[in-house]
Order: sequence, then C-alpha cells, then structure tokens
Amino acid sequence: MRKILGWIRDHKRTAVRNRALRSILGVFFVLALTRCTPTGMAIGAGAEVGSAAMEERSFSDIVDDATIKTQTKGNFLFYSTELFVDVGVTVKEGRVFLTGSVRKPEARIEAVKIAWRSEGVKEVINEVQVEDDSSLLDAARDRWITTKLRVRITLDKQIRAVNYSIETVNRHVYLMGISQNSDELERVFGYLRSMPYVRRIISHVRLKNNPAAQKRGA
Repeated sequence: MRKILGWIRDHKRTAVRNRALRSILGVFFVLALTRCTPTGMAIGAGAEVGSAAMEERSFSDIVDDATIKTQTKGNFLFYSTELFVDVGVTVKEGRVFLTGSVRKPEARIEAVKIAWRSEGVKEVINEVQVEDDSSLLDAARDRWITTKLRVRITLDKQIRAVNYSIETVNRHVYLMGISQNSDELERVFGYLRSMPYVRRIISHVRLKNNPAAQKRGA
C-alpha cells in the first residue's frame, strides 16, 4: 500500500513539475527585467497589480509584494528546480507565505533562508510540509522546541518576534530573519540555551543595519 501511495505521489509531482518547467523561461525573462530597472519591476508586477486592484493595498505596496514574490521564486529556481516547483509563494504587505511539500527538512529550511534574502521582506510564514520518515517522538520534540521558543520571544517585549523564523530538525534549531540589534539576538540565544532537548543552534539572522547574515552555530 505504501508503494502504491508513493507511486501516486511521485506521479502527481512529475506532472506538476512538467507544467512548471514550461514557465521557467518566462520567469527568467521577468527576473532579468526586475533585476535591471525599476520599470522592469513594474512589468514583473503586472499580473499581481491586475488581480489585486480591488484590495486595500496601495499601488506601490502591490508592486513591492510582486517584486518580492518574483525575486523569491527566481532564487528558488537558481537553488533547485525542485524548490521552485514544490514551494508556493504568496506575498502580502511584505509578509511572505510559503506553502507546499518537500522531501527533506533541509529543503524546508532552505526555502525560508532564501525567502528572507529578498529586499523588503518583513516576515516569513512557513507552512511547507515535509515528507520525512522521522519518528513521531522526534517530530513532537522538534515542534515542542519551536513552539516553546516562539512563545518566549513573543512574550518578551524587547524582542520583535515577528522578524524571526524558527525551524527545528532533529533538535537542531535554525534561526532566520532580522534582528534589531546584537542585544536582541543574544536574548533569543539565551532562551534557547535554557531549553531542554536543544542539541545545536544555527543562526542565519542578520542585524537590521547589516545586510550580511550573522551566521553562527552553538
């Protein structure tokens, strides 16, 4: 039964990829425009502007959101075809929503890291599912760590929790996003160090006034 379900899943995935690959050339064209000129950004945002005309977003917000989406999908494509095909991107007022299904936890983490690279991103909400064979105990423990840290930093008024993405895989905690300053980031690290089960901390958080990620492991 498992083999049959696996075959069906792979068949569906292949069909989706075939459809997506036909649009890759068009994506490259849009990316070339958006990376060269402001006019190109507006062109790349054309479809989004048309579909969002009735929303309560300003024209500039719509263009900015469309540009973030185009850049993110393009970066997915440059990383791997699988990530481009398997992960959907929706952007509203600088908030990036990721959906879909990937085969490995590492791909889910990479999707979040890539999403944070686009200019103007305020928050990344990751709803990508993982087709992984981890035990129920491992998965429950990882979710506990992520949830516990999220609650702690949300209740801490000295931390802007919305600017952080947290992913836990086999008790390895990945932090991504933007920190207001080094003191705020240290507070987040402090919470993690006090939590049980955490095996390692890997940070890809960048400081607000520093475009480079403060990559760090502990």
